[in-house]
Amino acid sequence: MLNYENISISEATSLQEQLRTKLLLTDGFGKITTIAGADISHNKYSDVVYAGIVVLSYPQLEVIGYSLVECTTQFKYIPGYLGFREVPALLAAWQQLPAKPDITVLDGQGITHPRRMGIASHFGVVTDSPTIGCAKNMLFGKYGLLPTEKGSSSGIYNRDEPLGYALRTKKDVKPVFISPGHKVSVPSSLAIVKNCIRNHRIPEPTRQAHEYVNRFRTGSLTSGYHTLNVQGNLFD
Repeated sequence: MLNYENISISEATSLQEQLRTKLLLTDGFGKITTIAGADISHNKYSDVVYAGIVVLSYPQLEVIGYSLVECTTQFKYIPGYLGFREVPALLAAWQQLPAKPDITVLDGQGITHPRRMGIASHFGVVTDSPTIGCAKNMLFGKYGLLPTEKGSSSGIYNRDEPLGYALRTKKDVKPVFISPGHKVSVPSSLAIVKNCIRNHRIPEPTRQAHEYVNRFRTGSLTSGYHTLNVQGNLFD
């Protein structure tokens, strides 16, 4: 598993630039039948992090399994370097999955990042898997007028470079910010996430991941990989 505990910010920046050379922004996936959401939860002022990857059927978006791990980290939260705090724990959860999802959506930035290496891009390059970033807040780039209707989108740009989209998932509610992580094109990142909108601001993959890691943090779920049956109950 990756260990970023003793890495300096200058070393982290250099590593992001190295990872960027491996970044692919073309569609590197076939038919999507499974999609995962990945998220982290933690208690304030604690170095313990609770990581989860929840796998859903696609396009039905029914939870079919989840992987949960508890890890510790000394790397503090620093804007632009979230991957160094969270990717090692998410990688441990990823390694528990008996079958990898076709696409993983992470709670955070993809290429909407000064060095094009938000957590979704970082995780995607490290795992060599297709990923998308779905962030609650903007980090980098600008977008234009965004209508208030559900499903409206506006492109995020850095000068003339398209990076992603602001996407309105509920009428009159703050948008989420979508960008490719790795092995996904900018247009496909929007199309896939649009198919994951239900009745909440946050698309289903990352919404479910958020719910599961919080339940894990508060003790109602246990670590490891668990599968669900067609009724949504634990199978293992």
